[in-house]
Amino acid sequence: MNEGDWIYEFPAAITVCDRNGIILAINAKACVSFAEDGGADLIGTNLLDCHPEPARTKVKELLQSGTSSVYTIEKGGIKKLIYQSPWYENGKYAGLVELSLPIPKEMQHFVRDKK
Repeated sequence: MNEGDWIYEFPAAITVCDRNGIILAINAKACVSFAEDGGADLIGTNLLDCHPEPARTKVKELLQSGTSSVYTIEKGGIKKLIYQSPWYENGKYAGLVELSLPIPKEMQHFVRDKK
């Protein structure tokens, strides 16, 4: 396996953009999720163009600040965890990664603190 190859068949949508919002990579699941918007043809376009307000403003803030955002959504009866986080290259902020993970409507939660 080549470094990074696992991303393309990972069972959750992964989108990677640079610090200006230009989409650098999307995996197979993201291509399916964003098929109506262009799928793989979104590579090279701006992530901001894929988000309506107020999400566009939030993503713009994330790009400028290099901070994370984590939340859940439900669309088409499927609940998802959205995890948007900065990525780095040689220690320098390089852009955002967005993971869109399908999750059950009800999830177990475990506290793993030692007693």
